[in-house]
Amino acid sequence: MKRWLAALTASTLLLFGPAPAAAHGDGGPRLERLDRGLVAATTSEGVFLSWRLLGHEATGHSATGLTGADFRVYRDGKRIATVTDSTNYLDREAAPGATYQVAAVVRGAEVNRSAAVSPWSGTHYDLPLRKPADGVTPTGEAYTYAANDMSVGDVDGDGQYEYVVKWDPSNSKDVSQVGYTGPVYIDAYEADGRLLYRIDLGVNVRAGAHYTQFLVYDFDGDGRAEMMLKTAPGTKVIRYAADGTVASERYVTMPKKDVLAGYSHADDYRLSAAGYYEHVVQMFLGWHEHPEVLAGRWPATLEAAFGMAPTYAYPLSRADAEALATHFIDVYAPSRSARNVLRNFQGFIVDGPEYLTVFEGATGRELQTIPYKPGRHDDGLMWGDYAMARIEPGNRVDRFLSGVAYLDGKHPSAVFARGYYTRTTLVAYRWNGKRLVEDWFVDSGWVPMTNPFNDGPHGRDGLDPAFATITTQGAHSLSVADVDADGKQEIIYGAATIDHDGTLLNSSFAVMPPGSATPGVSARLGHGDAMHVTDIDPQRPGLEVYMVHEGGTFAPYGHALRDAATGEVIFGDYTGRDTGRGMVGDIDPAVPGLEVWPALPPNAAALGIGTFSAGGALLATTTPGTNQSIRWAADMTTQIVTGAAGTPVELPKIEDWRRGVLLTADGTLTNNFTKGNPSLVADVFGDWREELLLRTADSTAIRFYLSTEVTNHKLYTLMHDPQYRVEVARQQTTYNQPSYPSFYFGSDIDWALVPLHRVR
Repeated sequence: MKRWLAALTASTLLLFGPAPAAAHGDGGPRLERLDRGLVAATTSEGVFLSWRLLGHEATGHSATGLTGADFRVYRDGKRIATVTDSTNYLDREAAPGATYQVAAVVRGAEVNRSAAVSPWSGTHYDLPLRKPADGVTPTGEAYTYAANDMSVGDVDGDGQYEYVVKWDPSNSKDVSQVGYTGPVYIDAYEADGRLLYRIDLGVNVRAGAHYTQFLVYDFDGDGRAEMMLKTAPGTKVIRYAADGTVASERYVTMPKKDVLAGYSHADDYRLSAAGYYEHVVQMFLGWHEHPEVLAGRWPATLEAAFGMAPTYAYPLSRADAEALATHFIDVYAPSRSARNVLRNFQGFIVDGPEYLTVFEGATGRELQTIPYKPGRHDDGLMWGDYAMARIEPGNRVDRFLSGVAYLDGKHPSAVFARGYYTRTTLVAYRWNGKRLVEDWFVDSGWVPMTNPFNDGPHGRDGLDPAFATITTQGAHSLSVADVDADGKQEIIYGAATIDHDGTLLNSSFAVMPPGSATPGVSARLGHGDAMHVTDIDPQRPGLEVYMVHEGGTFAPYGHALRDAATGEVIFGDYTGRDTGRGMVGDIDPAVPGLEVWPALPPNAAALGIGTFSAGGALLATTTPGTNQSIRWAADMTTQIVTGAAGTPVELPKIEDWRRGVLLTADGTLTNNFTKGNPSLVADVFGDWREELLLRTADSTAIRFYLSTEVTNHKLYTLMHDPQYRVEVARQQTTYNQPSYPSFYFGSDIDWALVPLHRVR
């Protein structure tokens, strides 16, 4: 039996073993078999206990919560309380060294008493980490490692979560930034800090928020989570023995066609500055054979593309291709933007195989590796990376997202996406325990360009007739929810939604307002950096989407609330600027529904923008933070996690709109610079409140913070709501966004409308 947390003296594995899989309605989604999740924390008032109500245990509702199983609380084997209205308890008479148990009471009979746990010494616990060694890039730049995003999954089927940690090097880059990065590592830890295995992605996967999305989920329903992520030649799994020594190292299996083609795990596809120059020369040598040139859609000569007089004969000679490459890099590119310093372009990976690998969650054993779909095709030329004034090879082509969705209403599928500006693609796979089976593939097709070196491809339709309008609609994350109430989940891909069967459900457009770049024209709502999907306004049927948009004068809205099923805008404001962030939550319990707010633009006062009610009423001209939210308070309101790991460093805090700072997380840091997101915010144990998981400042541990406010609200663990559970799996994707349940969650919740789970 595995021990729960090194600081505790006993395991919390339930004595009765795993419960049957919980389901959302009859025949609904298969969810995890979780244990009671009992945890105890020492506070100034006593020992606070918190545990799970499992989804299948809820049978009805009361005025303050759900009904079903009640609970008896034991200290040192002696019953000290019976709790009926919540799943927490404060023991004000705790004695040093006491241990606690909780047992469910069903129809008057006690069942399933948990094992004993000992309290944390305070209100947080540190999970020890094994930090990777420092490194040096090919150009001599030293880098170190810090713990970054996280996910959770029960990898061994014992009802307790294991913790998956991504390690980012200090030279991690955005896709638009030049330079080498160190390799990315993905670790799997037991809750007591034992490192099970480490996935070394190798030199052929660049480090940065956009490159590595990892899904941890029980995809085949066997009670044990798998992990899926993008890999490449050089990716290997390092497995560790119980004493911490390396037990084995093994590379992923390259497809036979790649082995026959001469690829190997020793390959290094990272471009040096000289390598990029040669890459351009080779591109130009093949210009006359490019399909777009042959079709007459692109200029027949590079001179025409660059606005030069005809000079060279085609096919180009090596000398002529070099002359044109020199002109492009040193003359043409800088003339478009002073930021185009392509002589310094290095560290990018624009060639070589790309894979998708399924790993066994408990051991890291490779289960299957397939080519990543779709492949990059080129270095971004067809994707528009050379067309804008800012020339950014490898930018739009390497935008990746991922998520989990119950597309058939019962079984989870993995969704991997590439691109959201000029070509948008998504592919869904079912893992059947032996191999990946494709559900569907969505592809907008290329956005046509007349000149790949001087064009404005954003906001145009792709060439595929079914999905033409989803280009430039994607965000830096995605969400999954059953927006049309058919029992099957959809993919909300920014301002467009893909139905469960891979068809287009909606793509949101609106008329451009006066003062915009194109008044009166119907335009996409377009790309944005933040999006939230849940029941925001309980007075309206169904779910809503709140999203911010960065199109500036070319977008009809800077922020907007829209109907999730139809995509129609309910309310919003034109800002004329990139509205970079936005958030939702019940920050004011006096106002019905969740409040919504964008990051305020400089002209916010003139535009009348601030904090809005779910119905669109302006409540205040000030706003809370927009980094991340957390359900921390006893009254079911929403709090905000603040703090940033940039310069200067801001300590993470949990702030309440009315009460101020509730927690200052001394000795910790958030991730991803100005994004300021925790490693994870999720209901990983205890009652329905979310835990805050942050890296310590030196990345030697992940610190778990537990809310110890006593609540009288009783709700099953949020991990037994299908939307919330897949949103937690998605949370690590690119620009981390909060996880939301499928129902309205706020201080004015109608408990009769909370969906109940059954057992099958």
